[in-house]
Order: sequence, then C-alpha cells, then structure tokens
Amino acid sequence: MKPHESALRAYLRSLFPSLTDLDDLVQESYARLLRAREKGKVKYVKAFLFAIARNAALDFCRRQKVVSFEPIGDSADLIVIDERPDVAEIVNKQQELELLAEAVQSLPERCRQVLTLRLLYELSHKEIAAELGISNLTVKAQLAKGMRRCAQYFQMRGLVNGDKK
Repeated sequence: MKPHESALRAYLRSLFPSLTDLDDLVQESYARLLRAREKGKVKYVKAFLFAIARNAALDFCRRQKVVSFEPIGDSADLIVIDERPDVAEIVNKQQELELLAEAVQSLPERCRQVLTLRLLYELSHKEIAAELGISNLTVKAQLAKGMRRCAQYFQMRGLVNGDKK
C-alpha cells in the first residue's frame, strides 16, 4: 500500500462523493507525484499529493460533463449576457494575487509554510502539525500570526482600512 493512500481516498470521497471508482485517480495522482519528484524538489509530499489528486478529480469531472443541445426558436428572442470578467477585472485580480503572494513571501519561513499548507493545500491543523512536526497550538499560533502580518502588509500599502469597529 502506498503512503497516504487511505487518507487520499477519504479526501477524494469527501470532495467528490459522486465518483465511484477512485482507483484510477489515486494511481494517476501517484504517477503525477513521481513525475514531479523526478523533475524537481517536492517539499511537502503529502500536501502536493492531495493537491494533485484534487486537480486530477476536477479534470475527470470536467471530461465527464455532458452538454445537451436543444433546438431553439427565434434567435431574436434570445438575450445574451456575457458573464466573463472584463480586462479591468482580470488585471485587478492579477494584481491582488501578486500582492497576496508578496505578503506571504514577506512572512517568516515557518509562518509561510503553515499558511501555505492551510490556505493553498487546505490541510487541517492536525495534518499541518504532522507534516511539519510541530504541535497543533503552534499551527494555530502561526496561522494567527500570518493572517495578522498579511493584514498589516495590506494596511501599510493602503489597501484595507485599519479601523476595527
């Protein structure tokens, strides 16, 4: 049995309850992990594996979607609304993500590791503690410290209001 396999299966079942056969996804996840490890350094194997599995499951779900086409009447009666974001929204989102990345990069290493594992890889406090070899209390403290420092980072740049009401 592969390390983390039972936890990975439970994780996939909880996120994608409609998927009945997880064998292919688990196998694909481990194969992708091995390829990634050959290409470079994978720092947090378990977190990386779970992210790979989630992405593989999302890919599988996208491929399984069936689109049905039904004939429509008069096309003049159709109202078309373009719900895609415009260029300004896309640029704004990109700038926000870059600022968030800068804020996270400015954190001390342990704090950055904990925040990344929690927010990006969605690991629980217990999983983070096990991954990094620290206590749950340290995880909670580092998360609070990271969130506080990121908020200060944004306040110093005038992006959020520092008033608490």
